[in-house]
Amino acid sequence: MRKIVLFKLAFAITLFSSCEVLDEASKLVTSSTNPSSNQNTAPKLTNDEVISGLKEALSVGIKNSVNLTSVSDGFLKNNAIRLPFPPDAQKVKDKALEWKLDGQVEKFETTLNRAAEEATKEALPIFADAIKNMTVKDGFAILNGGDGAATKYLKDQTTSKLVTAFTPKVKEATSKVKLTEYWNPIITKYNNAMTLTGGQKINPDLDAFVTQKAIEGLFYMVEKEENKIRKDPVARVTDILVKVFGSLTK
Repeated sequence: MRKIVLFKLAFAITLFSSCEVLDEASKLVTSSTNPSSNQNTAPKLTNDEVISGLKEALSVGIKNSVNLTSVSDGFLKNNAIRLPFPPDAQKVKDKALEWKLDGQVEKFETTLNRAAEEATKEALPIFADAIKNMTVKDGFAILNGGDGAATKYLKDQTTSKLVTAFTPKVKEATSKVKLTEYWNPIITKYNNAMTLTGGQKINPDLDAFVTQKAIEGLFYMVEKEENKIRKDPVARVTDILVKVFGSLTK
């Protein structure tokens, strides 16, 4: 009887050990035949690929942003980027409204935004060159930097150059939409009143104001597009965007 018990015990131990061996073997087979079960089989991104993906995202963002803003009401009807009456001339607006010049104020603000819309038609090659010449030592830091990280980098690196390149385009735009024709009656009446009262005359640089606000508006829209690519697979319209930004969701 004792021998039978010992035999059964030995058989059970052998069977248990065999099951463990089979289980381990099964895991090894599954791992080698199913790449998705082995995280190390996924190809790693290189920094060059990340930079290409970031540039592509910004290029797509710029193109979409210019298409959205360079049309009629692209700035005017978008409250997030709409150009207001120049803050430096708020006193002028207040006086104009006091003098019942509401219609002229409205026409001026509309034309101000028309100038921005017109100017951004010329923005694409300027921004495209800035993106093409963008260099980053560690693209992973920007890729993993969260919402708007690539746009912020581009903004920090290129804004001063963009202002220089954009200014003549804005001058052409303000001339084309005849911005000063709507501004002059308001500012002339205001400054004449200041002459009589001894107040300070004001005449802000409208071209500089439109330039600044147009660039800020474009960057705002580019950031929205970048964030869309980060979060929405449908917005990743090229292979490099799928590869680079898809890595964020794995």
